[in-house]
Amino acid sequence: MICTLISYLHFNSFAGFLFSKHVQKNNQHIISWLILISLVIVWGSSFILIKKSLLYFTAPEVGILRVTLTFLFLLPLAIKKSFQVSRKMAIYLIISGVVGSLIPALMFAIAQTEIDSGLAGTLNALTPLSTLILGILFFKIVTRWYNIFGVLIGLAGAIGLIYASSDQAFIFNLKYASLIVIATICYAFNVNFIKYYLKELDSLTITVLTFFYIGIPLFVYVLFFSEIPIKLYTSSETIVGLGYLSILAIAGTGIALIAFNKLIKIRSPIFAASVTYMIPIVAVIWGIIDGEVFKFSYLIWFFLILAGVLLVNANPHRMMNIGSQILFRKRKSR
Repeated sequence: MICTLISYLHFNSFAGFLFSKHVQKNNQHIISWLILISLVIVWGSSFILIKKSLLYFTAPEVGILRVTLTFLFLLPLAIKKSFQVSRKMAIYLIISGVVGSLIPALMFAIAQTEIDSGLAGTLNALTPLSTLILGILFFKIVTRWYNIFGVLIGLAGAIGLIYASSDQAFIFNLKYASLIVIATICYAFNVNFIKYYLKELDSLTITVLTFFYIGIPLFVYVLFFSEIPIKLYTSSETIVGLGYLSILAIAGTGIALIAFNKLIKIRSPIFAASVTYMIPIVAVIWGIIDGEVFKFSYLIWFFLILAGVLLVNANPHRMMNIGSQILFRKRKSR
């Protein structure tokens, strides 16, 4: 009787342990999906926020303010971490900040003075393609023929999308759309640069310090050498524009990057990278709500870009492993 009771108690405690692990795993699964959906909404909305900010500030001001406000938001974290890096790493972080944050912020703002926010958001999906191209050319990344084929398909989709949205002004549209392509190349360079030159630092340190080092001179420029303080003082309407930029900087850059790093840790880089594929959907929806013209032909070119991105990220060994796991589970369930 006593042995039976002890066995029962042991079984209950073991079952409770398994249940708690199961609940914890389910919670992480739910949290990861909530983070993913939030990132898609926030980053997909960044293009409409840029468009609204341009009603109150010039394109260079929008780009500079976006980085400066992010710097101010991350400043408490950055001050502590700034004492933990060497001078050499600080130089690398400055390069990363200029190329990976400041130049893209300026390029997107200037481009959106002439092209729709939905188109800007869709062209942003070229980032993985640019990453592969720069990786092959400058960082000795080994690739396969289908990855190269994916680049060509993605570029064809981008050119087709620009042409479909140009309305007999292809050269004009191409001129401003190319600025977004430059921004994606900057993002791509930064990804490879961080991987090879900043691998000693964790992702949070890289994020806060890149904005810290480039944010200090930009903050001085905004306060003493720009017309932004005068605009804010003389026109109450510019406060609205500053509000759009604050949301863009704090939610779209500061909090979003921290959440993205968390997502990579609790799930996987592959799961986190799926954000790239869904951002254009939100960007296009916001564009339609704001009265931008949407043609169904855009969908063809968008899916062509998406197909190119998927081929660029294709890994046959990983797909075989996933397929074998699915088959094993099905056989086991039978």
